Amino acid sequence: MGAPSTEDGGKNALLRALPSIEQLLRRPSLEARLSAVPRARAVAALRLAVARVRERLLRGELRPFEDADVDEALRTLATPNLRPVLNATGVVLHTNLGRAPLAPEAVARVAAVSRDYCNLEYDLDEGERGSRYAPVIGLLTQLTGAEDALVVNNCAGAALLVLATLAAGREALVSRGELVEIGGGFRVPDVMKQSGSRLVEVGTTNRTRRSDYESALTPDTGVLMKVHRSNFALVGFTEEVEVKELAGLGRARGVPVFVDLGSGALVPLTGEGLTGEPTVPDTVAAGADVVAFSGDKLLGGPQAGIIVGRAALIARIKKHPLTRALRIDKMTVAALEATLELYRDGRPEAVPTYRLLTQPPEALRARAERLHALLSGKGLQARVASTSGQVGGGAMPLARLPSFACVLTVGEPAAFLECLREVDVPVLGRISDGEVLLDVRCLTEEDLGSVAHAVGVASQGRQPC
Repeated sequence: MGAPSTEDGGKNALLRALPSIEQLLRRPSLEARLSAVPRARAVAALRLAVARVRERLLRGELRPFEDADVDEALRTLATPNLRPVLNATGVVLHTNLGRAPLAPEAVARVAAVSRDYCNLEYDLDEGERGSRYAPVIGLLTQLTGAEDALVVNNCAGAALLVLATLAAGREALVSRGELVEIGGGFRVPDVMKQSGSRLVEVGTTNRTRRSDYESALTPDTGVLMKVHRSNFALVGFTEEVEVKELAGLGRARGVPVFVDLGSGALVPLTGEGLTGEPTVPDTVAAGADVVAFSGDKLLGGPQAGIIVGRAALIARIKKHPLTRALRIDKMTVAALEATLELYRDGRPEAVPTYRLLTQPPEALRARAERLHALLSGKGLQARVASTSGQVGGGAMPLARLPSFACVLTVGEPAAFLECLREVDVPVLGRISDGEVLLDVRCLTEEDLGSVAHAVGVASQGRQPC
């Protein structure tokens, strides 16, 4: 067995020399910065700094412990894990980035009900306990044409609750072409299984007819379910049963029709690159007995699963024990109410999602040119180029949104994007053909200066850039 290498000896010496937390607390050079924060945070920062240096040494980076390591640890603990970012990806409803940004009116309403007590479950007129859903039920019935409404934590929860109420222990008929997988690997058949309903597949992957549902109906059928393919598309030799026709069959056979609409547009969305999307009011008008959709997709509100439909069925759903397990909190109620009010008042353009999706290309080009001007002098090769973005969030899968981006030619695009993520307000871009693209669709005029600053920091070659 050979003698330890010089490198191993140096590493072991540095590991042995790592200071204790008590030693660091008494170090004069750290006194000012540690006294400026609560003692518990100071101790946590010192532990983090020592742990990081130990990991660094074990990786073979023979750099001793320095006061700068404490500074970095203090910055880490002072930075929230969940924080705002600037979306330069061109994807509007980016699930990883929180999907729909809220309207200022919704943000203000959330702040108002969060900083103090509120009448979440208190009827101010009657002076007694009320329903937390009361602030949004009237708005939802007015905007959708449904008789009643309920809101839970997300659309998957809404589907689970509806099926558990209407089809537990019974059959739920669904077209094979609608057995979708939603985000995170969760699949509609799995959600149905958890509800206690028995999935009965009808038709084929690409073609399903009314006769397929008719032949599968039995006295044990609890619901006819239609799932909107909001996150993928079938093209070519296809056929499906529209809601109106399925609703007619349901009425004739006394079986409720449940439509999981998913993306949940309240009004038509028109603009370059956008594709047609069924709206909630149209789906209700077509005869669906119950409709579920998301609050944070095309509606542009907070995460929520919204259920609207016939009063008798919604009343049953409200009484199911899962309703309490899936209920929303006061902040969701506040944000949703404020967002729905904008639609009620005929102001969908005040909802950020609506505005971001319907921007004209010429406005996007002008914004990209302004960003390009701010980037001048950063020492980078940059140009404005046309590109295309996506709706995202499992909505309008065929839509390709014409947009404009600042394209940066850099030596190591992945490392450059890493640098953009490390600034105080992280910037998220994407790589295309070996270049960095900063799509301006989801950036405001106020964001452009911060993006230019981040690009400047990244272009200076700071570690690990």
